[in-house]
Amino acid sequence: MMAQIPTKKLGKTDLAVPRLGFGGAPLGNASNATAAISDEQARRTIEAAWSGGIRYFDTAPFYGYGLSEQRLGQVLRQHARREFTLSTKVGRVLHAAPDLDPGKPRFFAGGLPFEEVFDYSYDGIMRSYEDSLQRLGLARIDLLVVHDLDFWFHKTEPRVNAYLGQLATSGWRALEQLRSGGQIKGVGAGINEMGMMPRFVDYVDLDFFLVAMPYNLLDQHALDRELPLVQEHGLGVVIGAVFASGILATGPVAGATYNYKPAPPEIQDRTRRIASVCQRHSVTIQAAAIQFPLFHPVVDAVIPGAIELGQVTSNIEAFSQPIPAALWRELKAEGLLRQDAPVGD
Repeated sequence: MMAQIPTKKLGKTDLAVPRLGFGGAPLGNASNATAAISDEQARRTIEAAWSGGIRYFDTAPFYGYGLSEQRLGQVLRQHARREFTLSTKVGRVLHAAPDLDPGKPRFFAGGLPFEEVFDYSYDGIMRSYEDSLQRLGLARIDLLVVHDLDFWFHKTEPRVNAYLGQLATSGWRALEQLRSGGQIKGVGAGINEMGMMPRFVDYVDLDFFLVAMPYNLLDQHALDRELPLVQEHGLGVVIGAVFASGILATGPVAGATYNYKPAPPEIQDRTRRIASVCQRHSVTIQAAAIQFPLFHPVVDAVIPGAIELGQVTSNIEAFSQPIPAALWRELKAEGLLRQDAPVGD
């Protein structure tokens, strides 16, 4: 059954995006997945998303070192281009690695034989954009997102500052050229951690942020500074990690992940308490996790990922499940949700 997914204008763009999208990172065969998925399973998963009514798809060159873009494009190009919204990312250029050491640890262990090089320059961004078009097999991308220019990947202040400078003095010219020329409809920045949004706002004229962490049922620190700043500047937000990298989808089970690492005992306990409140109101924790961020006025969409048909179906059902206001009141009363977190009341 196809869901009716409402749309909302994305930040400063003129583009209305579906409020529920599809995150393509799992299509790259991340090394923390239980098993690499086949091309056929990936195809069925994407087709299930399409059949379920999802029309917003996000990917990146980093995801599987090109594999996610390839897999997504093989399905999407079977449909009229006007029927869906597509975002991918810039900031990494892929280079062939024919002698890649099979024992070398890689984030996407089942990805293609390419290596990434960070490059936020004009030439790097233009090459990344053109390479993505070819991997996707499509002539147009709607949104480009500056990928992982933060401390999560670059670790030190000198490296972060150097790449911000490279973006501001070189790479931004490419993004502005593509946007003003109509090749793309908006430019965003993908953020893993707090503290980078204010710096981006000072450096470049973004339309939106794509936020992995931290605005979800387990972490609302972004309410202190980041989200008010976004609102002040008229930007939008897409939330990528509504399940906090896993535990809000699986529940507090053994091996559950939080922030891309094994969930510590205090997070397991907090999730268990949230799940108990949800159960008392006959609501799944997945539904609460997907719908909670969408109450904030700057959050325009959420894009949970999936690696099989059941997960796609579960995400769509969770997006549509009715949630009584009493659930949010109880979460706040129990100290499990910040009092200032918007929940539609």
